[in-house]
Amino acid sequence: MSRDALKTLFYPFEAEALPLPGKGARAVFLGAEPGFRLPEGFGAELSLVQGFRPHFVSLQSAGHHVVQRAEGEGYHLALVLAGRHRGLNELRIADAIERTSEDGTIVIAGGKEDGIASLRKRLGGLVEIVDHLPKYHGTVLWFRRDEIALAAAAALRADNPETLVEDRFRTAPGMFSFDRIDTGSRLLVEHLPDDIKGKVADFCSGWGYVAAEIAARAKELKALELFEADFDALEASRSNVPTTPVEPRFHWQDLLKEPVERRFDMVVMNPPFHQDREGDPEVGQRLIRAASAALKPGGRLLMVANRHLPYQPVLAASFAWHQELALDGGFRIWAARR
Repeated sequence: MSRDALKTLFYPFEAEALPLPGKGARAVFLGAEPGFRLPEGFGAELSLVQGFRPHFVSLQSAGHHVVQRAEGEGYHLALVLAGRHRGLNELRIADAIERTSEDGTIVIAGGKEDGIASLRKRLGGLVEIVDHLPKYHGTVLWFRRDEIALAAAAALRADNPETLVEDRFRTAPGMFSFDRIDTGSRLLVEHLPDDIKGKVADFCSGWGYVAAEIAARAKELKALELFEADFDALEASRSNVPTTPVEPRFHWQDLLKEPVERRFDMVVMNPPFHQDREGDPEVGQRLIRAASAALKPGGRLLMVANRHLPYQPVLAASFAWHQELALDGGFRIWAARR
């Protein structure tokens, strides 16, 4: 089901508070998600920006032009769908301002759960908001691209710089645990076996912490491959994972729907347990099955998970052997052999 904020975003055009862009106009939609409906008469050429692989594929399958990162400039209209990551919202708005032509319009919408009220207040201190409308449990606001807006874009970027975690790992707002090594991944690394060798895959690899630690410890690697659905996180991992003892390979992939072609001696993972915004243990369960399918006979899985998640039955069904290695705080470490 599409988010209400998608309807909120296009409401000003339907309410005639904003003129519909006609043929010949160009529009960019940052943070686009599947399920939106263009108002009748919306004639602008629309370019969608979405780096989350499942959304990207869904939008592309619906016939839209989609890119992982915004391209070009001189757009007459920029649309921004806010999410729950404040820093990512602000960076997308900065991108929208910089890519819009002079006197172009930037339209931003989000739900209450996205912090749209605080975002509106923040922008109100930086730009002259033309107007705003509440609708569908959210708010939409808009302003013009002028010199003040360009200065606002610079301020938004300055407040959301690239982060260097533990003086080693380059990350950015919007990535999972962008400002620190998350507790689960650190625990997973603490339980890496001493005999890692052969071909290893890191599922849901994020910005590359676990894979980097494997590369630093396992000297008998034959292959190291990272699989991640967040394009920006995967790109960050390219600079975070060392190129020795093997050159890593990177896959922007939805492991729930796109099968892994190669087979590995070991899979490590810290899987998410939500689909979009809702908690859903089935996500992790399907990833466990995907890991089993990607392993050679006798291959090993090592994973970390929140302690309350019901993963033991699917581990038992998908592997010849499994064991809980550790229970620490809110997390469990599971090992399994195919």
